[in-house]
Amino acid sequence: MSTNQPAARTEILEPSICWALLRGVSVGRLAVWVDDHPDIFPINYTVDHATVVFRTGEGTKLSSAAGAVPVAMEADGVDADTGIAWSVVAKGPASAISSTDEVLETFSLMLFPWEAGHKDVFLRISPTLITGRRFQVTPPAEWWTAQAQAPHSASE
Repeated sequence: MSTNQPAARTEILEPSICWALLRGVSVGRLAVWVDDHPDIFPINYTVDHATVVFRTGEGTKLSSAAGAVPVAMEADGVDADTGIAWSVVAKGPASAISSTDEVLETFSLMLFPWEAGHKDVFLRISPTLITGRRFQVTPPAEWWTAQAQAPHSASE
């Protein structure tokens, strides 16, 4: 199938725009290294002075995120009216917020976990790299093929 339309242009975003987009949503995904494999967790977060802060409790997410290996955090969104989507990734070390002053300051962030349980550890990701892109969502008619509706084997 051939189209006469030019390929959609992906806009690479400046860090300041990436931070503004991250401030506009509160749910993302945290990628960490666990033993011998990557893992990913949904988080609700807030931006605080060019850092990302989230709450968690004891477990894999905390032990992996607060370790020596850097983490990656990703969030994205789409404007349903325009079909413009964006994706931002922040990479860097994460550390527990432990000083009394910093812990007290986190209460002003209005960061509340969505899931019940003890989430009394605040973690701060201090990105060494933040990247983002914005693009037009491709209409299904441009990528949907007749093969997409073909019968699939049971293992698919």
